[in-house]
Amino acid sequence: MSSLERMSSQKSISYRVLGRILVQMIKWIPFLLSSLALVLIPFTCSATLIPVKQKEGTCRGFLVLRSQQGKTLATGEVIQTTDGERVTSEVVFHFRDGSIDDEVTVFSQNSDFRLISDHLRQQGPSFPKPIDLTMDVASGTLEISTDKDSKQKSEQQHLDIPEDAANGLLPILLKNISPSEAETTVSLVATSSKPRVVKLKIHPAGEQLFSASGEDVQAIHYAIHFDIGGVAGAVASAVGKQPPDFHCWIVGGKVPVFVKFTGQLYEGGPIWNIELATVRPVNPNSTRKRY
Repeated sequence: MSSLERMSSQKSISYRVLGRILVQMIKWIPFLLSSLALVLIPFTCSATLIPVKQKEGTCRGFLVLRSQQGKTLATGEVIQTTDGERVTSEVVFHFRDGSIDDEVTVFSQNSDFRLISDHLRQQGPSFPKPIDLTMDVASGTLEISTDKDSKQKSEQQHLDIPEDAANGLLPILLKNISPSEAETTVSLVATSSKPRVVKLKIHPAGEQLFSASGEDVQAIHYAIHFDIGGVAGAVASAVGKQPPDFHCWIVGGKVPVFVKFTGQLYEGGPIWNIELATVRPVNPNSTRKRY
């Protein structure tokens, strides 16, 4: 073999070795970015407290949860009580498969809306990762109970919860922001076995007509985007883990009212629709199943 042939052969081997090294480096990039993201996840952003324009009172309403194909999956209700400027709101859904989604939110409504505590419980076949999470905003204490492989795990964590946290408050806050605002930003504690704070960027996205007993009503459409922030956000987008936007419709006027929500109820879950339920008389002789 000539010297030129030997040099060419050595170069070919070097390129193959280099190629293998590059392939291995590329495989490690998501891991390295994720590790870096864990350090850089905390990011600062000024809190946006939503001023109280419409005070919440005692009320009870009925809801329905459907798939994107229109199939009714759960029936629900909201029950709200007040004690001075302190409001307790519970939204619960009973699924046809026996699952339950129950969230109890306590907040104050002096000059601004402020979350005090939130308790979320999701259990049953509709929730692959059952969770029972209680957060206390003032202390930053999170009590988390998860169920994996029929083994229950409970732990306590600390998280610096921003004063503009919107857990359990989103429809209420939307009734109190101006649709003329190009963007409103609030915080959200993303509920999972490893809770973290993300930002919600709320944008008015036009109007849509709804029918209320044959009468057309105009609703404001809000698109709510998850802003994870920093390198963590870049990684989420790169690996397809960016949560899809929420969408919510509010009928404005003297007394704004919620009419529809579209989005995930848990991380990685399906897109579901929540709407006001129609209440009609039932034949007393009906034998249909009640949920």
